[in-house]
Amino acid sequence: MNKTNQSYIYAGLAILFWSTVPTAFKISLGELDILTMLTIAVLTSTLVLFIVIITSDKISLLRKSTPKELLGSAILGFINPFVYYIVLLSAYQLLPAQVAQPLNMIWPIILVFLSVPILKQKIERKSFVALFISFIGVYIISSQGTPFKPVHSNLAGVFLATGSSIFWAVYFILNIKDKRDEAVKLFLNFMFGSGYLIVAMIITGKWQIEPGLKGVAAAVYIGIFEMGISFLFWLKALQMASTTDKVSNLVYFAPFLSLVFVHFILHESVYYTTPAGLLLIIAGILIQNRKTSRR
Repeated sequence: MNKTNQSYIYAGLAILFWSTVPTAFKISLGELDILTMLTIAVLTSTLVLFIVIITSDKISLLRKSTPKELLGSAILGFINPFVYYIVLLSAYQLLPAQVAQPLNMIWPIILVFLSVPILKQKIERKSFVALFISFIGVYIISSQGTPFKPVHSNLAGVFLATGSSIFWAVYFILNIKDKRDEAVKLFLNFMFGSGYLIVAMIITGKWQIEPGLKGVAAAVYIGIFEMGISFLFWLKALQMASTTDKVSNLVYFAPFLSLVFVHFILHESVYYTTPAGLLLIIAGILIQNRKTSRR
């Protein structure tokens, strides 16, 4: 099997697992509070990533981490998984899965605007068009089937879901500037994130003595597939692809596929506004990502 076909297999696995995550979030949050669920998931992911580092013979890279790099990982670990997932999971508690998941997808547009102060980049006019189109999509999804009536979604949930994209965009930019091995970076970020979550659990006293088995299983699943190996599968797919554009665009199948799991497992009736709004958000992202022609 050639590398191109292998890249599609890795990409397909990552997309399949990511598409199941909104359903897993809802199942786990049905039995566990946010901190308990997130702590289990992040600890699981940290363990999985450490196993990946050992099996990939990257322990030496881990040992070479400088104090400055460890400080960077501590900062990144605070943003993601700590703050980002607390904000995102708070949105999932307040909104249907089919609404919370796509609202988080506007982060590539937010990324462009955050690149101005952080990376000193200029904003093209197409970025404002892309932002406008994407926010129309956000409104349509938030309407939950009633786009011509006042929005009846939980506004706090809508703000949390869209706001989480800001934290992810900041994390993405800072992570790009860090040139270390991806597996090593991710492990250290999650190791520090685990520490923050354990401290938060101790301070708040939110240890659940008898957590639900289904909730724990879903949290472990999230730790393995949302936060752990799926990201590595995706990186592997991009590395093996002959052209990354074709593989990168496949990720937009994930939110549509997730609606299938949400409907048949969570038994949510899918509003017609959800795929319609999703199409607008993705259209905005594609407009933003379109290369500007040069003479």
